[in-house]
Amino acid sequence: MPLEKGSLVLVDYTARVKDTNEVFETTREEDAKNTAELYDPTRKYEPRLVSVGESWVLKGFDEALANASVGDKLSVEVTPDKGFGDRDPNKVRIIPQRKLGDKADEVGVGDVIEVDDRKGIVRYVGSGRIQVDFNHRFAGRTLLYDVNVMKKLDSDSEKVSALVRRRTGLEDSKVRVGLAAPNLEIELPEEAFIAEGLQVIKRAIANDIFKFVPSLKSVRFVESYSAPAEQKKEQPKAEEKPTATAEAPTK
Repeated sequence: MPLEKGSLVLVDYTARVKDTNEVFETTREEDAKNTAELYDPTRKYEPRLVSVGESWVLKGFDEALANASVGDKLSVEVTPDKGFGDRDPNKVRIIPQRKLGDKADEVGVGDVIEVDDRKGIVRYVGSGRIQVDFNHRFAGRTLLYDVNVMKKLDSDSEKVSALVRRRTGLEDSKVRVGLAAPNLEIELPEEAFIAEGLQVIKRAIANDIFKFVPSLKSVRFVESYSAPAEQKKEQPKAEEKPTATAEAPTK
């Protein structure tokens, strides 16, 4: 049975550039290890959460998922019009090398630099000038996705855990979730408190939950702090800090 729009699914995949066979994205550790510049030993490789038809992935990939079922193994070809777009020659600019300031002499072909708040790839350096390509790295390229549709999330608890993990990157074991519809309580570990834009992240989590778990109308975040180990004997119970609560907008 094809997946419905808005279904939350876990997909395992490796993406390559068709004409070069270059792997540029993967959820599989073995495939990442085979591409030295791609492999990140600090990352946990695992299936990715995708909402079908919600543009969480490239359009060509998304359309293939909309016609798939759980358990399917797909070979998806994504053409530029449904991937990173066609190359636009107007996005290639020549700039004076001195515009890069003190780091001008360090720039080389292939480097990614930022000019006027835009990131581009250096294509040429010479005669005091630099050619910068502001097209996406894979603009104009056809991409190949090798995909396994692993699982569809059906229960509210599965959806909540996956949505929290998507926004925070935290393991499920580090987050306590108390679900008693229509209310939800989420306790985050101390390591999450230093995350940049934490309040924005919490608001985004709440919005995701209200959208994909409509039975829930209130999300409450709890932040607890524990005393250092040497103080626990004197004060065994950690003091709980103020909480933040989000409620679903009324219709």
